[in-house]
Amino acid sequence: MKNSDYKISKLKSTDKIPFDLLLLADETKDAIEKYIYESDIYIAEVSGQTKPIAVFALYRTSEVDIEIKNIAVVPDLQGKGIGSFLIDEIKGIAARENYQNIIAGTADCGYREIKFYELNGFLKYDIRKHFFTNNYPRPIIENGVLLRDMVMLKFKL
Repeated sequence: MKNSDYKISKLKSTDKIPFDLLLLADETKDAIEKYIYESDIYIAEVSGQTKPIAVFALYRTSEVDIEIKNIAVVPDLQGKGIGSFLIDEIKGIAARENYQNIIAGTADCGYREIKFYELNGFLKYDIRKHFFTNNYPRPIIENGVLLRDMVMLKFKL
């Protein structure tokens, strides 16, 4: 598929939140609910279809910074460039809304996710120590490692 085959739509406050997609990138609905109602939620659909194939949630952290709180693509379509297409869309949204930085955080052992952000122009700038152990009720294991710290990455517009 080409990028022109995808349609990005911002959800209205009355639209149903696609928790099934959001849960692909976050561990629990409780964790998602900590940020989702204060975020702008966007879905991606294949033109002519009604079921979303991807989602991202953007949260304003300051006048100059917007944070990607969640970004997910359905498993069958991962690795096909859709995530990078979403990042390009996020960059466009952030530029139109006059933000200077896009921030994203991921687990320090999320090697695939860190590489994804770096390939899309993000640079590591901070670590949030004990983020996962302090914010989730149960331990989370990823790539055989207990999640503790969150790596923060930034893209300067």
